[in-house]
Amino acid sequence: MARKGVSYVTAAQLVSMVSDPRVAIIDVRDEERICDAHIAGSHHYASDGFADRLPEIAEATRAKDTLVFHCALSQVRGPSCARMFLDYLSEAKEESAVKSITVLERGFNGWELSGKAVCRCKDAPCKGVCS
Repeated sequence: MARKGVSYVTAAQLVSMVSDPRVAIIDVRDEERICDAHIAGSHHYASDGFADRLPEIAEATRAKDTLVFHCALSQVRGPSCARMFLDYLSEAKEESAVKSITVLERGFNGWELSGKAVCRCKDAPCKGVCS
């Protein structure tokens, strides 16, 4: 599938997307995810080992058409990992349904500060049934 560059999505836009089974939220925060909450249903792939896990991430998201990356603020790690994954998919020989790679504006901190629901479970990946 043809993919354009990385775009951004607001917290308000993501709220309407989280229940869509074709959307995967990729949290690339490192240790702070262990201490902090997360967006329900999100997958955790820490940025410090992200490059080594690209094949695993591609397999886990193969059937998704939209990926939303974020870190704490989505200023460095989230966008960097999103671009790295886009490059990986562009060069990979495996098939993927991913059509859109986005970054959550203002990251997890912005999500939480805007009053959006967070999850405090320790499941990896989060099953998305927490509030």
